[in-house]
Amino acid sequence: MINNAEKVESNEPPPISKAIPTKLRPVEDVYGKGSRHSGLKGIFETILREFRVITHMLAMIPLYVGASVCFGISLQPSIHFFQWIERFSHDFGFVGRYLCLGIGLAIGFYLYGFTMMIVVPFVNFVLRCNLKPWRGIYYSFETLKWYVHNGLTYLARYTFLEFFTPTPFNNFFYRMMGMKIGKDTYVNTTHISDPSLIELGDRVTIGGSATIIAHVGAKGFLIISPVIIHDGAVIGIKATILAGVTVGAHAKVLPNSVVMPNTQIPAGETWGGVPARKIEKDKLG
Repeated sequence: MINNAEKVESNEPPPISKAIPTKLRPVEDVYGKGSRHSGLKGIFETILREFRVITHMLAMIPLYVGASVCFGISLQPSIHFFQWIERFSHDFGFVGRYLCLGIGLAIGFYLYGFTMMIVVPFVNFVLRCNLKPWRGIYYSFETLKWYVHNGLTYLARYTFLEFFTPTPFNNFFYRMMGMKIGKDTYVNTTHISDPSLIELGDRVTIGGSATIIAHVGAKGFLIISPVIIHDGAVIGIKATILAGVTVGAHAKVLPNSVVMPNTQIPAGETWGGVPARKIEKDKLG
């Protein structure tokens, strides 16, 4: 259970610059090639900014290698099971053998998925990739953790997570990735980024294909800021919730609406539109 959001007098979304505390917003030249860090961090960041395209491409290599390792580990139960099916069905007739092999492949796919839901959060934990609020130049040392955290999330999302959604299994996965999810909360979407900076209260409903993102890019900077959705709130189908947003208890965001960064929706209100604004009850229907 989380506390209700404070009410605001205006429905206008606050500026992005207030999305996180001032002390987290260093003044840097977006196109500068130097670094505030010293030692190896400073050398790495300087090279990253000096050769942005090349280093970005090279940085993808260890990510793909890591993803391959996650795939390989997750496939182990499937491989062993399929080998057993092959031995088990060896003396069956043509139809029986190929029927067993087909069913074995299908079961192996689900074994892979269940294993992936454990492997990915474990790797995220080992690499200590849970996020904290931050604002800085995109090409910075600090963005590596953000990149890996979301890369792992997308690895599960684009290979198997859709088959778990909406079930208790996808809630389990997101909790393992650092998301705070209250009791009886229903998450019917896989369109989630930065799960470790998202907090859902009790009895929250996240509609199908809704998008929740705790980061935003602005003028060369990456801004990472928590999203908090309080008890009993409802996020409609295909609505979008952006970084720094707070949705009050029992508030509603209508389908296909876009809640702009750092917006605070007071408890009990209904918001909709692009960008989302308060909608009076007498206009709802």
